[in-house]
Amino acid sequence: MTVERGHYRKLFDLSGHVAVVTGGAGLLGKHFCAGLVDHGAQVAVVDLDAAKCASFAGELTMTYGMSCIGVGCDITSPEQVKVMADKVEHELGPITVLHNNAATKGRDLERFFDSVKEFDIAVWREVMAVNLDGAFLVAREIGERMAERGRGSIIQTSSIYGIAGPDQRIYEGSEYFGRPINTPPIYSASKAGIVGLTRYLAAYWGRRGVRVNTLTPGGVSSGQNESFDRNYSARVPMGRMAVPDEMVGALLFLASDASSYVNGQDIVIDGGLTAW
Repeated sequence: MTVERGHYRKLFDLSGHVAVVTGGAGLLGKHFCAGLVDHGAQVAVVDLDAAKCASFAGELTMTYGMSCIGVGCDITSPEQVKVMADKVEHELGPITVLHNNAATKGRDLERFFDSVKEFDIAVWREVMAVNLDGAFLVAREIGERMAERGRGSIIQTSSIYGIAGPDQRIYEGSEYFGRPINTPPIYSASKAGIVGLTRYLAAYWGRRGVRVNTLTPGGVSSGQNESFDRNYSARVPMGRMAVPDEMVGALLFLASDASSYVNGQDIVIDGGLTAW
């Protein structure tokens, strides 16, 4: 068998692709956007704050020499989602990659970290509206466009706690930017919903050329205190938390032709936490 030199490397090339990243101005979102642009894609940075999106898109354009735009969008609004998709396709071209990455802790962090007994149903609905409802609305709008054209890859961000229950012992003495933390039930429920939604859409659109997969990160260092880092790392075979860059390779694989026969799957990047 003779394979052209560079053939397999080219499978990861995203030149000619237009990618939308929701939550693109966030901690992981910025790394995901940069990775996609670095591999040749034009990227639309989508988040609530239009100014932040535009600023970061400008940085990407200057750094990588690719056309990128920022789009402010409330993904809980079907109308705003349609306007966002129309704008991206008008300015960059047909969307071929969607990274459904947006998530929220709600407007009140104190209430987000309430115990199961005290958790407010209004906070539950606020978080679910973004984490799961919003993911569905964006996937529906853009996925249908992809299906009409017979081409597309959708990647949805879940979480380790969407596929496994949190070990409550990790949170003894743990803080996030100075406040006590836990993993609330809404987070696990919404992220588990992402995995189910991915499988449904993978089966629904597969014959029409649209692949849908889940990217599931484990714990990423992002403002937790030393106690949390120590407690969490003790549960991981690799003995440490992840850094944001360690999530990007899986996204590039799922976005590109390197994963052309991967559909309905969940790529877990957790340092082995779920291996035991």
